[in-house]
Amino acid sequence: MAKRRVLLVDDEVSILLTIKAVLEISGFEVDTAASAVEGKLKLKRHEYHMVITDMRMEHDASGREVILAARSAPYHPAVALLTALPFSDEDWQEMGADKMLVKPMQTASLIWQLEQLLEKHTANLARSSEALAAAAKPKKKVAPAKKAAVTKKVVAKKTVKKSAAKRLASKKLPVKKAVAKKVAVKKVVAKKTTAKKTTVKKTAVKKKTKR
Repeated sequence: MAKRRVLLVDDEVSILLTIKAVLEISGFEVDTAASAVEGKLKLKRHEYHMVITDMRMEHDASGREVILAARSAPYHPAVALLTALPFSDEDWQEMGADKMLVKPMQTASLIWQLEQLLEKHTANLARSSEALAAAAKPKKKVAPAKKAAVTKKVVAKKTVKKSAAKRLASKKLPVKKAVAKKVAVKKVVAKKTTAKKTTVKKTAVKKKTKR
């Protein structure tokens, strides 16, 4: 497994050398810079998996400058802010840091936090790369032959539905005819009955008249 390359930026030589030794024992490859200016130059010349920078060096905003330079690097390193005066979460996140490390810190805790930071950062980079690749991937074009086959299937389905509808209509038609026939027969019978009653009445009237 290739060593993770770290850039450590701090103007206090004792802290710089101590953290460098701790990181190297834990399997990291460490490069150091004793100022923000030197740190920014190394960020341009080399690639790192992670940058750890102190906040106050040449001036109070030196750490912010290193963080911005790291964020601008095309290889996207993880960034940790090292400070003896803790900031609020909003402040150090607004600067662009991924993690805040408060001095002094126990060796085991420091290494564990850096390992967690690198793991999370690597996973985020992988997800971002997958998302970009998916967005850039051209959509598959359906071949003309495949389109024709799909169209035929759709037409066939519609034809089947129409045929089924016709069969249902043909089944209902005889029923309607039978009902209509019954109605017609009833009308004829009613007319005949009415006519017969009228004839009988007329005959009865004639007989009375003759008497």
